[in-house]
Amino acid sequence: MDVRDRNFENEFVFQASRSGGPGGQNVNKVSTKVELRFNVGTSALLSDEEKAIIAEKLGNKINKLGELVLVSQTERSQLSNRDKVIEKFYFIINKALTPKTKRIRTKPSKASIERRIESKKIQSRIKENRRDVDL
Repeated sequence: MDVRDRNFENEFVFQASRSGGPGGQNVNKVSTKVELRFNVGTSALLSDEEKAIIAEKLGNKINKLGELVLVSQTERSQLSNRDKVIEKFYFIINKALTPKTKRIRTKPSKASIERRIESKKIQSRIKENRRDVDL
């Protein structure tokens, strides 16, 4: 199930501040940097399992208050940065909640085994030619 189906907008807390980057003098006057804070522990839209998974996988992005903090300051307008940080939120949450598929081990092909053995023989000949020869 995709997390985009749920509306987290009511649980977001936005904070705007001045940002660096492109914008010339506009940077010094307008607060375009947007910071999104989302409290994982108190979210009504996440189950306890999902909260535990997010806390484990995104621990470095969660502060001591239990808030997931994301920042966007690449665009010149606050609205564009707000949209970007929301998009980033959904991407990160979706990625964290998607279970990893387990790798299925496969048997090496006959050709790959032969290539490996041939490369080992070549390497062996190279090393053999480095040895001292009795004169």
